[in-house]
Amino acid sequence: MMYFRGKRSRGMAGLIRNSFLSLSCLVLLSCFLNACSPAGKIKGRRSESLTQTSVLSLDMQRKYNYYFLEAARLKAKGQYDAAFDLYKHCLAIQPDASSALYEISQFYLYLKQVPQGQEALEKAVENDPQNYWYSQGLSNLYQQQGQKEKAINLLEDMYERFPERRESLFNLVDLYNQTKDYKNVIHTLDRLEQIIGKNEQLSMEKFRIYLQMEDDKKAFQEIEKLAEEYPMDMRYLTLLGDLYLQNGKKQEAYSTYQKVLSIEPDNAMAMFALASYYEQTGQKELYQQQIDTLLLNNQVPSETRVNVMREFIVQAEQESKDSTRVIAMFDRMLRQDPDDDQVPMLYAQYLLSKGMEKESIPVLKQVLQIDPTNTAARMTLLGSAIRKNDFQEVIGLCEPGIEANPESLEFYYYLGIAYYQAERLDDALAIYQRALQHVTADSKKEVVSDFYSMMGDIYHSKDKMAEAYAAYDSALVYNPSNIGALNNYAYYLSVERRELDKAEEMSFKTVKAEPKNSTYLDTYAWILFEKGNYAEARIYIDEALKNGGEQSDVIVEHSGDIYYMTGDVENALKFWKKALEMGSKSATIKKKIEQKKYITE
Repeated sequence: MMYFRGKRSRGMAGLIRNSFLSLSCLVLLSCFLNACSPAGKIKGRRSESLTQTSVLSLDMQRKYNYYFLEAARLKAKGQYDAAFDLYKHCLAIQPDASSALYEISQFYLYLKQVPQGQEALEKAVENDPQNYWYSQGLSNLYQQQGQKEKAINLLEDMYERFPERRESLFNLVDLYNQTKDYKNVIHTLDRLEQIIGKNEQLSMEKFRIYLQMEDDKKAFQEIEKLAEEYPMDMRYLTLLGDLYLQNGKKQEAYSTYQKVLSIEPDNAMAMFALASYYEQTGQKELYQQQIDTLLLNNQVPSETRVNVMREFIVQAEQESKDSTRVIAMFDRMLRQDPDDDQVPMLYAQYLLSKGMEKESIPVLKQVLQIDPTNTAARMTLLGSAIRKNDFQEVIGLCEPGIEANPESLEFYYYLGIAYYQAERLDDALAIYQRALQHVTADSKKEVVSDFYSMMGDIYHSKDKMAEAYAAYDSALVYNPSNIGALNNYAYYLSVERRELDKAEEMSFKTVKAEPKNSTYLDTYAWILFEKGNYAEARIYIDEALKNGGEQSDVIVEHSGDIYYMTGDVENALKFWKKALEMGSKSATIKKKIEQKKYITE
């Protein structure tokens, strides 16, 4: 939320904010920018000299105009106390000037001095009745103060003075509703109808009001007239049937639905409405037959059938929670229209909601056969493949996914990981480079950072360290908190014994972010080891062992190295021997054990 802070701590500037600047600018424009020609001749029908009760001399009029415009300037700059004083000076020159009265009224109202504000605004309207905005402001004030009778009288007067403005009639509808003056609500709606024509919203409001007046005959006649006004639009006739049904006129509803279907046999709204009629009248067999007719009708739009099927699912859940009934209907619909992807997508969602993931797989694949660009279906299948660690399936989904949706970075991301797992390093690198070509200003920076981070890992695997470090640098530009990039970057620097201060700084961020991650603890311990801080390194390597590091031959061997440098040769040998048993590929592990000392690789 934006707050206004004035330059002065007391007076009007300390009390009034700029909440009414925009409206007052409109008033200023309407009253003065078109007020006088250079020769002093009046322009515009709302000029002060035409609407005020007193007439100023040319010299006094110029003075008034000068002070008024200066007040507006000061007000725009936030100097409200000075502006207020100038507006009062304007009224001293011309006590019945509507423009100054209006501005003064806004000050009073903002200061919660409603009586003074209302009095000034009433005078502004009285002196310039042709200014719509003054009258609109007064009308709003009356409504805010609960002065409904005054508001109604003013709005009725405004309708006469500004017949082209519909807002007054809409306000009158609301006020007459509040006062339960239903006769005048109808009268006002009729006036609106004369201006904008008969439409659904107005007819429905008149229908509601007639019901409030307990005049059912006129209520239904109103909707009948609407249907007659648009005889080719069966929506209104169906609406009439719905209203009959909702108000207990079941026979009339049935006859209306039948009339619609006799004209348009495939009208989905009427078919579904007739099904509702059968349901409400307890004709379950006819209801099911009507639902079948609707759901298995290829002439009915797919979106409509999907919506009806949702209702069918809700009803089945409420009645018996028997999924076999719903599944059987889905199967029939799929056989009826195998080229529609919306129905099988809903089917898959239903199966997943029932915990039937295995059964949903072929349905989702059918969706992709129909529409390869259906990202939701592909991502659902992809999630299943990832949970099963089926990287070949991931590849099979992501490769065509990229072709169908080249802008979807998720497919590049998972495809690169799958290639990496399959040891297809060149393919993984190529797919990440291809992904970067589709990065835009709207792309998630974290995803772009991960692309560069994984590229760094690949370059390291290919012993291209310069390229690896450049990739990690790019990853950290996009996301300075990329923990994986920070850890790997720091560790590889430590292995090369270079930029150890930078490595320590990056590694510490990872330990701070995840203090129980054995890999990050090991990296930090090893950097401290390389810097000769052996005692501190031992603290962190012990933490790594406590948090699962004993499962890693690399961490166990590092433990031996660190323990040796702290003088604990006995435990160092134990760690080295354990690392060798775990399958360590270290080039120096056997020599360390044989010579009982640390040997640098």
